[in-house]
Amino acid sequence: MDGLNLLVGLAMGLNLVALGSSRLPSLIQVAAVQGVVLGVMPLVMEPDFRWMAVLIAVATMAMKGLVIPALLRRAMRTANIDRDLNPLIGFVPSLLVGAAGMIAAVLLTRQLPLLPEHQESLLAPGALASVFTGLLLLVGRSKAISQVCGYLILENGIYLFGLLLIHSTPLLVEGGILLDLTVAVFVIGIIVDRIQRAFDSLDTRKLTVLRE
Repeated sequence: MDGLNLLVGLAMGLNLVALGSSRLPSLIQVAAVQGVVLGVMPLVMEPDFRWMAVLIAVATMAMKGLVIPALLRRAMRTANIDRDLNPLIGFVPSLLVGAAGMIAAVLLTRQLPLLPEHQESLLAPGALASVFTGLLLLVGRSKAISQVCGYLILENGIYLFGLLLIHSTPLLVEGGILLDLTVAVFVIGIIVDRIQRAFDSLDTRKLTVLRE
């Protein structure tokens, strides 16, 4: 349990790093490291060796830690941008709101009727905090790549929620989430490319000028 809480605490700390970062390479790296950390968690939670747990862990680390960040870096180089300088919500306010959301997540989960084995775990507050951080990035950032990273962090929160049921549901559920995430990122990649070609920018606020 201590090892699991350490990993969840690291993931929550990475949420704050993401909120305070204006550089896109750093934001992508945070999402990648968080994906790897989450990929290790099933192995920490499973006392016995299970091939399915190992398979899902390796697939999660490969997709979230390598493949998807590589696609985002490629999109960033194609667009020739490396900063999100004009966020809808400033970096310091985002950081403060994210920290407040993290505290609220911890307080809220104390009121939830969790199973005894989860009452001392940080999985539930970590999941809520990651979902909140992802939504904050989606709403508060203007660059499409920043918003994709927000979507990745939000999905990481959903993944943490799934780990609460790791002993009662098959890990194939997590595989399904990973597949959905991969498809979504490919679709978002196509959208990013179209935005860049149409506006020579990845500022999603320019979409408001579209008509019909």
